[in-house]
Amino acid sequence: MYEYLTGRVTVVQPRYIVVEVNGIAYRLLVANPYRYHIDKRQKVTVYVYQAVRDDDISLFGFSDEDEKQLFMQLINVSGIGPKSALAILANPDHEGLINAIANNDVKYLTRFPGIGKKTASQICLDLKDKIERLAPSESNLLKPLLPENENVNDALQDALEALTALGYKEREVKRIKKELEKEGETSTEEYLRHALRLLN
Repeated sequence: MYEYLTGRVTVVQPRYIVVEVNGIAYRLLVANPYRYHIDKRQKVTVYVYQAVRDDDISLFGFSDEDEKQLFMQLINVSGIGPKSALAILANPDHEGLINAIANNDVKYLTRFPGIGKKTASQICLDLKDKIERLAPSESNLLKPLLPENENVNDALQDALEALTALGYKEREVKRIKKELEKEGETSTEEYLRHALRLLN
């Protein structure tokens, strides 16, 4: 069992990052990989959850304890697995998520990939009483950890791949691509943030 890893980010992909700690590289599935940036000099701390299944051992990474706590609460809901919880956490509006749970807003929750009415109702039922413990405290859930300089086309392409990795259908991603191209020059994280707003 791991609590957190402190090391250097060596790989950033649409579904995961790789953190090197004392010569050992850990692959961490994260909600928004483009929050992290490759830098050989800068160390980052990533909070970790280890999921063990019959055929797989996966590590899930989080920028802070609040994000990890929210993830832990979500995976305790019947019908929500670690990958669905990550897709929910990829949405930049964590306050909206918490408010939706508190107010039994099933329609808001069904916007996430793989979440139907039944699962959304179950999330509200299971987490409504625990909502005070879920509220993030001055969290930096979607702020980049390091500055970023990227080619616009690469940044947009990476954001679109990340959306697909999060479970959004290809037709949904294609539908918002033109809107994202209108945004002008920006980072992968900004494209991803804007895309999630458009999809939700």
